[in-house]
Amino acid sequence: MKERNLAVLADSAFREKRRLVAPLMGFPGVALMGSNIKLAQQNFGEHFRVIKKLADTFCPDIVFPLMDLSVEANAIGRYTIFPQADSATVPADTFDFAEIERFKDINISFDSRVMGYVETMRMMSIGLPDNIMKGAYVTGPYTVTALIMGAQEAAMATIVQPEALHNLCSVMTEKIQEYVRLLISAGAEVICILEPSAVMLGPQQFHEFSTYYVRHINQSCKYSGVSTIYHTCGNTMHHIENMVNGGVGGISLDSKDVGVDMLEVAKKIPEEVVLIGNVNPTKTMALGKPEDVKGEVLDLLKLLGPYPNFILSTGCDLPQETPEENIRVFMETGRQYEIHALH
Repeated sequence: MKERNLAVLADSAFREKRRLVAPLMGFPGVALMGSNIKLAQQNFGEHFRVIKKLADTFCPDIVFPLMDLSVEANAIGRYTIFPQADSATVPADTFDFAEIERFKDINISFDSRVMGYVETMRMMSIGLPDNIMKGAYVTGPYTVTALIMGAQEAAMATIVQPEALHNLCSVMTEKIQEYVRLLISAGAEVICILEPSAVMLGPQQFHEFSTYYVRHINQSCKYSGVSTIYHTCGNTMHHIENMVNGGVGGISLDSKDVGVDMLEVAKKIPEEVVLIGNVNPTKTMALGKPEDVKGEVLDLLKLLGPYPNFILSTGCDLPQETPEENIRVFMETGRQYEIHALH
């Protein structure tokens, strides 16, 4: 597998007076294929067809499968619901820290859903053009624990049961690393670690229960020459330093409408860390008109014009109902802007 460093690729594109353009989109491909989410998430052949349709239609610089936070929790036996027209979810259920010992003995490489995503990755590696970087998602350590325990219970445990919570985070980090190794073996060139639940934490708790464990996952990826991305949702301006301290190759942030100031972030982070985002996935991409998309993309490109370490993307995964025309305008505006602006 060819080593691809996000910062090097972003800088190379910048020197060519262009930007890498990589919206987080998986679910719109389901609509384009006339399929449904449940089928795509449980049938790796259908899943690949969805992603290939997106790649063929829009030619992004990086493409990911469908975003799915439930994979790792499901793999250790947590109750999971599979709606036909929505992503799988892990509903609130009872949990006892004594269950951690049982989790340790579970080999998730035998889990059918884990292997379905691995096989999707393998087909992406073989079946998509070489110029498209193939990415994979894993759920972050704290977010997995929040799914297992419940979001409020996990947040409370950072204060009243920190040792027990660390034990659970440590075990789940090992499971995530097993999954990461499978994905890399299947051809993943970048691993995006999804930590939406961690936005609820204060900076110290974020460092202890997310950054610390993400750093371990990142080290596993570095040995394989695979870049990592730290993705969070919501206003994470107070977590930027901690995210960078995870040692990742890039940080992916939510939209300005939730309080994320990309210019301030760009000023703070080192040049070897790529800033990814942050067009609003719902208000602009799914519900807006093409001119709204073009306007927000242009504003963002102008704002970050001087910074080579920027990849144009969306603040999170696009909703299934995102109009095809809006994605086309996003891609076209991103592709054309720097060529003209930097001459």
